[in-house]
Amino acid sequence: EMARTLVENRLFVINKYYGFRINRVAIKNTVTRWGSCSSKGNLNFNYKIIDLPKELQDYIIIHELCHLKELNHSPKFWKLVSQTIPNYKELRKKLKEKSRKI
Repeated sequence: EMARTLVENRLFVINKYYGFRINRVAIKNTVTRWGSCSSKGNLNFNYKIIDLPKELQDYIIIHELCHLKELNHSPKFWKLVSQTIPNYKELRKKLKEKSRKI
């Protein structure tokens, strides 16, 4: 429930900028992913997001939120991400390092 509260609160704040339509938000116990986005507008997040630093939590949330517009990792997608996280490359690297330790 703590992870759900965190994710939903941050989504509400961050999505004021993007204005994307979110269908459903789920918190799961996934093994290999921090988050995912379906073509139906469903966002899924790993409950372990709660244990990450705030900057990485926001990176994951924004990353999945931007997939609502671009369901890929194209330059258009990364441009969307960079609108709210200009240092996304640095955070992406930190998240990969953190992921190896979990």
